[in-house]
Amino acid sequence: MNASGPTVAVLATMDTKGGEARFLAQALAAAGVLPWIVDLSMKPHVVAGADVSGGEVAAAAGASWDAIRERSRQDAAAAMSEGASRIVLDKYARGELAGAIGIGGANGTSLACSILRALPYLVPKVMVSAVAGTAAVQWYVAESDIAMYPSIGDVSLNRITKAVIENAAQAVAVAARNWAARRSATSAAAPLVAVSSFGGTAACVERVSQRLEALGYEVILFHASGAGGRSLERLAASGELAGVVDVTTHELADLVADGVYSAGAARLTAAGAAGLPQVVVPGAIDHSNFWVGQVPDRYKGREFFRYNAQNLLMRTNTEEFERLGAEFAQRLNAARGPVRVLIPFEGFSEHTKRRACDLAGSDRGPWRNPDEYRAFVAALRRGLKTAAVEELPLHINDSAFADACVDAFVAIAKS
Repeated sequence: MNASGPTVAVLATMDTKGGEARFLAQALAAAGVLPWIVDLSMKPHVVAGADVSGGEVAAAAGASWDAIRERSRQDAAAAMSEGASRIVLDKYARGELAGAIGIGGANGTSLACSILRALPYLVPKVMVSAVAGTAAVQWYVAESDIAMYPSIGDVSLNRITKAVIENAAQAVAVAARNWAARRSATSAAAPLVAVSSFGGTAACVERVSQRLEALGYEVILFHASGAGGRSLERLAASGELAGVVDVTTHELADLVADGVYSAGAARLTAAGAAGLPQVVVPGAIDHSNFWVGQVPDRYKGREFFRYNAQNLLMRTNTEEFERLGAEFAQRLNAARGPVRVLIPFEGFSEHTKRRACDLAGSDRGPWRNPDEYRAFVAALRRGLKTAAVEELPLHINDSAFADACVDAFVAIAKS
């Protein structure tokens, strides 16, 4: 790193936020790091102060600044994001970057965050944004680890926003120094195993984690609420993991039913592509999630359980279980590493101990339906060609089932 301290990228559109970007750079320097301003402006200008000009960013995307200004805002932003991401990632790959911070309004936030998301996990990432408190944050941050700082007022310079910018600069500077120190340190680390988790599988997850840790593994949990599953897939692809005990594959149920906790079509793919050992369980696939009051019309005759003030769980039906069996098989067939599939036939989540209701609250019978579970297992067996399916007469939250998951992982991790 530079003798003045580790380098932190400043991502901003200098034509509209030049003064704010320069103030941020001064705050970073005062905090003991070296600012490196990357101009994301989508049209030529004469504002000074950038270390990497907008023209250089455009050129990195194979375009010219003059040509980009003629494109639609969306296309221009995509080109500048591509070019800036290449420049920033190249500087990171050379060991010359220890963090990044963006500043902007709605468009600036979208553009800067697209670059921040491209950086690996744990590299410090901060965004000072006028829209940090809106629902759009879930799209800006996605499965990355960006820390959002609300600018309180719109992004301009006054005593309020200056204080926010200084606080954000201090935060990313401290994080960058810590990150640079960790990067230069050498120490042996325990192999890291991912375990997917959810409230309905908590007892299983807790025992699996405890047993893995007792065996010398380090455990990272991923909450199966969409972003968690995407984070698991990204970390598996990054080479950080030694394996996965995928207790809670619930997000695939939301993928099939268009629920709010889908992690997208890539769920249950990255660990297999990386050749990692995987133990896979149909944990919590017995329901999908919707926000209270927002159940699609096509589902209003189905069975539900209100989990909390925000979440309404819809019980998975036979057709969806069959689709899930096929989806599991397709993904696991592509795995390059060893796979074990364990089925807790007495219940896929804690909710199997409850009763289902319609939207009016009338009883609709037990949540657990063994015939529907059988449809899932049959579809899985028909499609799965690369791994055995083991059915156990246990509930997912039985200690014996958790032990079976760990035993299976240890067996394939050694193979």
